[in-house]
Formats: sequence, C-alpha cells, structure tokens
Amino acid sequence: MKSLGCSCTWREHSKNGVWLWAVVVLHLRAFGLFALASMAKPGCEERCGDMEIPYPFGMGDEGCFVEGFGITCNRSVVPSKALLGKGNLQVINISLANAEVRVNNTRSLSYSCRNGNRDSGYVTLSKSGPYTFSNKTVFTAIGCDTVGYVTDNDSFTSGCVSKCMNQSTVVNGSCNGIGCCQTTLPKHKKYLLVSATSLSNYTSSKKYSWCSYAFLAERESYNFRGTDLRLFLSKADLAIVLDWEIRNGSCLSTANSSSIPHVCGENAECIDSERGIGYVCRCIRGYEGNPYLSGGCQDINECLSRGPDYKCFQEATCENIGGNYSCICPKGHRGDGLQNGSQCRPDAFPIFKLILGAGLGLGFLLAFGFGSYLSMKKIKLVKLREHYFKQNGGLLLRRQISSHEDSTAARIFTSDDLKKATNNYDKSKILGAGGYGTVYKGTLEDSTVVAIKKANVVDKVQIDQFINEVLILTQVNHRNVVKLLGCCLETSVPMLIYEYIPNGTLEHHIHGKDLLKRISWPDRLRIALETAEALAYLHSAASMPIFHRDVKSANILLDNNGTAKVGDFGISRMVPIDKTQLSTLVQGTLGYLDPEYFQTGQLTAKSDVYSFGVILLELLTGERPFSFERSKEEANLANYFLMTVKNGHLEEILEKDVLREGNIQQLRGVADLAVKCQRLNGEKRPTMKEVVQELMWLKGSTQHAWLQKNIEETEHLLGHDPPFPSDEVTGSLHINVGVLALESGR
Repeated sequence: MKSLGCSCTWREHSKNGVWLWAVVVLHLRAFGLFALASMAKPGCEERCGDMEIPYPFGMGDEGCFVEGFGITCNRSVVPSKALLGKGNLQVINISLANAEVRVNNTRSLSYSCRNGNRDSGYVTLSKSGPYTFSNKTVFTAIGCDTVGYVTDNDSFTSGCVSKCMNQSTVVNGSCNGIGCCQTTLPKHKKYLLVSATSLSNYTSSKKYSWCSYAFLAERESYNFRGTDLRLFLSKADLAIVLDWEIRNGSCLSTANSSSIPHVCGENAECIDSERGIGYVCRCIRGYEGNPYLSGGCQDINECLSRGPDYKCFQEATCENIGGNYSCICPKGHRGDGLQNGSQCRPDAFPIFKLILGAGLGLGFLLAFGFGSYLSMKKIKLVKLREHYFKQNGGLLLRRQISSHEDSTAARIFTSDDLKKATNNYDKSKILGAGGYGTVYKGTLEDSTVVAIKKANVVDKVQIDQFINEVLILTQVNHRNVVKLLGCCLETSVPMLIYEYIPNGTLEHHIHGKDLLKRISWPDRLRIALETAEALAYLHSAASMPIFHRDVKSANILLDNNGTAKVGDFGISRMVPIDKTQLSTLVQGTLGYLDPEYFQTGQLTAKSDVYSFGVILLELLTGERPFSFERSKEEANLANYFLMTVKNGHLEEILEKDVLREGNIQQLRGVADLAVKCQRLNGEKRPTMKEVVQELMWLKGSTQHAWLQKNIEETEHLLGHDPPFPSDEVTGSLHINVGVLALESGR
C-alpha cells in the first residue's frame, strides 16, 4: 500500500523536523484522527466497558463471533465486565498475537481453616470449546502446615507441601516450600479441581497460620507475601491464562474445503495448533491488526513510524510499499540506502572505473564472504553443540562415567540421528507428553525402533535428574527393566534413548476403558512377580543398590508378550554399599508414597516395598490408588482395602473378574502379602527378595503346605479380629487426604 504524501528526505527537512512530524502523526493516530481499523466484525459491538473485544471473539448475534468464542457483557455493574461464553469467568485480557485469554480465577480458590471452614475449587472448560489451560498457569498452595493437591479426576493428580516453623522463615516472593509451594501443570487440560488441607490440624502453626489455601494462578501475576498466610482469603485477586484456537479444522483442510470456512483474512498466515486440533492466524511480516478479519491486517508504514527496525540512511528517501519499504538514494548518489549497508555515496568517478572497481570488489567480497560464511557457520555449530553439551550436564556426566567403567556401554547419539529417526520430531511420532517432557517413537538407520525422551525445559533440577537417570540405567541389565540405549547432549534440551516398549503401561491396562486390553488374573500375578524381581535386582543385585522412589503402575511398561518392564528412573537414587538409607527431599506420587518416608524424609528400600504393595492392591481390586470419586474415608485405596478386609469382606473389594478367575486361597495369599508391604513400620515389611519368594510360591502352587499355612494366617489376619493395630499396617490412616505427589519448592 502506497503512503499518501509520506515520502520525505533529510535534505528536505531538518533532523528535528522529521522526528517532530513522526511524533505528531503518532499522537494524531492515538486520538483517532488517523483511524485504526476496528478489531470487531463489521456491524458488531466493539467494547464491553473498558475492554476491546476482537474477532474471533464477539458479543450479541452468533454472526459476530466464531463458534465457541462468544462473550457475555454484564452491564449491571460499573464498569461493565466481559464474561467468557455464558459462564462466570471474567475476561481480563485477550491476546490475538499469543492466542491467549486471561481470566479472573478468584472464585475457584480452595481453603481449609482450623475453625472448620473449608471449600474446594475447580475450573471447568467446555470439552468441545476452544480453551485449554496454558503452561503459564501453575498450581500454588499457601500455609505453614499445608498439603495442596490438584487433579483432573482422570489421569492426572499432583500437588505440593508447604511448611514453615515460624513466620520469620518465610521469604516474600519465593514459593520454595516454606509458606508457599508451586508445581507445573500438563498442557491442554479442560478440567482441574484443587483442594487444600492441614498435615497436623495446625497444631504447630496456629499462632501465625491457621488456614491452608490452594489455587490456580498465572505464574507471573501472583507474588507470594508473608501476609498471605493470614489475610489471603480477603485480598485474593487471581488470574489464569487459557490457550485457544479455531477448532473447525486444520489449515490444510479448511484451505481445500468449500464447506468449512477459513477464518484467516488477507495478508495473514495460518498456523496449525501444536495440539493437532485447529489453528490460529497471524499477520505476515510488515502488517499489523486483526488477522481473523477480512482486511484486518493492514500495512505498517515504516516510513512514518520509524521504529527500531528502520534502516534507511539519512540521505536516502524512504518509500513505503506493501508489507515493506525501500530506501532510495538521491540523484547523483549510489548505494543501497541502508545505514548498515553501502549507504549513499556521491557518484564522483567515471562510470567505467566504477564498474571495474565494483566488479573486482564484488568478486573478492563474494569469494571472501562465502569462505568466511562456511568457516563461521562451522565454528558456530561446533560452539553451539559444545554449549549445549555443557548446559545439559555433559561435564558432570563425564566425571560420573569415569568412576563407573560399565557406563561406557551407553551410545552417544547425534542430533541428526534423532531428527532422522523421528522425521524431525513429527507430531505423529509422539507417544506421550507430561509436565516434564515428551516421548517420541523413532526408527534408527539400522531399523531399531526406540523411544526418545525429550525434556520440555532445561534447569538445574532437571539436569540433575537427567544425569541421574543416565547413570542409573546404564548400570542396570535385567530383562524386566527398560534398557537405556544412549543419550544425546548436543541439543537445546537433554534427551534419552530407550528400547521401545510397544504395549503401553500397566496403569492403562488396569484402569483404561478398553475392555480388549484387560489383563487376566494369571497374567496380573505374573506381572507382579516380574516387577518384584526387577525391584529386588535394583535393591541388591545391581552394582550399587538403587531405590526407585516412584514405583507405580504408570511406570511399569508391557511389551508385545506382556512382559513387565520397570521404567522412569527420573527421581531414583543410588545408595553407597555401606548405607541402608538416605535423607532426601520427599518426592513421589499420590497414593503410592511411603508414609514413613513422608514423615521422616529417610528413604530406604522398604519405601519401594510400600509402593509395590499399592500395585498389588490395584491388581486385586482394579481400583485407582487414590480417587476423589470415593468417600473421604475411602479415597485412599490402602485405607479402603484395610477397612474392608478388617470387616471380613475381602471378596467384596476384589474385582469381579479377578474373583472369578483366581483361586480364593491364592487371592487371599496375595492380599496377605499386600498388607505386609503396607505396614507403617518399614522394618516390619518384607524385603523385595522375600516378596519374590512369596509370589513364586503363590504362582507355582496353591496346594503347597507352606502356602496352606500362610492362607490360615491370612484368614485370621483379614478376618474380623486382626492381630495388629491399624496403624501398624498403613500410615496413610494418619494423613487427612492420603499420601500426596510431592514437589516441594516447585
């Protein structure tokens, strides 16, 4: 688009005069004398109170907005408030450039106080709508005696713990687990429930903190203050960020279809959503405005705005063209007219000398430039790979490998190897994604199928976990442990390459809705034995004892033959031969965490035994280890199971198909073993070797005299008169909401 009388030269105006004219134009534009195009669809309302409502959002008739992007304007308050759809989420800001909308989330705040006042909070987004939770939104809990948790009531549950000895230990602006804790959320969720409770009913903090709070908030907008421990409920003003996309197809499908309308306007480009559902629009370079409207992207007149990207030399004339501008030297001058180019130089030499000199110079510059370019590109690539190698813990890995001779078996893959294996990380190759990263399926040049684990971000904590996982898995060689093939350190994020396990997780087979993938009881018992053998190997047969620390059904993979493979060693710990326990930051997963470890911070092999006992309960009952769909007393599966068998109703809690397929004496034997693994006192739990021995007996013969003796003990143990107090069995009885997934300080 040509400018109207906007071309000017520094020879026609003084330097100060030109800048004054630019400032005047910008002010006229701000006051509406130079009109900006409307961001709303023609004929539709543009504002709700002080907020501009840009298309594809809109109010009123359905033709004023794209399906799912309706805004309700509440004019009964002053100023008027924009609400998302027909719900109660108040819109704070809409960003077309980032495809985000910020909404007020104060109403979903959850709290639990010493005086009995409590409430849970949740946010529900339409399953078919365009909105999902952004990764800019995090889960936060506040309090000095607080456990906060967040769940989607399906496949995701997490949380964090916040403690403080007194108010003076709290640091303003820091959510490191002292007074305040945070944890990240997986992308693309549409429903999240949050809740908070006390660890010890505020007995240790009643003088300075008598309430616990849990909520979702934008990471950058919430700044923790010590006064929040007492006054948060009265002053809370929270916001969350939602991602959105147009959901009527992909860029390709809408461009090639006459029945599906394509929303992007002229001079706008279509970008497919990273979720693979829908797309967003963006004005191409040199244009600004609303890319969702016809004619919404308008040419930027760089000659007037003279922003930071303006590059014309002071003697050159700026001429605006559609989406760009050109710099023209005045008559009698030569050059490209750019400040950082050849500028504008007087034409003082005969034309033939100029041509000759330019030709020779150009040839020299091209030869020198091309050689320099190749050299610099190679040097830059080498330096970049060295930078990533150091950033991803390469030096630490080298030092650690030097002390473990067998670690050298791991193969170091190049970034080119992995790009070829995954077709440049094609979305169709994604096997799964979570809060910490994405797993891709890849095929190496020798046709080996592998799983490639790629972290989302790089920080000190994740580097340590990454190096830890490499060191542990390269020392492990067992048929029931996922084999690490190698790693890649020369990319911006660290990556691990494993053998590919094709048949999904044990969690999916037990709790999934696909009846065809259900596992029979004999196979469940075999998988339990294989898992126990792997853990026994890690505890005693490996070169150095390894405590897994996150044993759960989601970390047990099944191959095509149904063989169990224990994986995901991201938070595991190696233990020196002369030690039996370690003091660590408490980490684990909801429903599986050893209560003794939770209370003392002392990690032992018996912590894995407790978690394995929970897996036995899952195999027996088909129930999840922690579910908010059960009553408060039965939410924790360990509590639920113990209460049921104490009342003599073991057969009622067993999964119907398991009860039909299994031998009742064998099932009671497994239940007895699960109860032993759940004992509060870790020293009274069996070792994983003892667990393996019992499972082998149970699997091999239901009529053996040893088994018959254990069955008699089991009938007494699980009958109406248990020979031990309830707190001897499972410490989860003493925690109001069960054992939580902890990430203290995130």
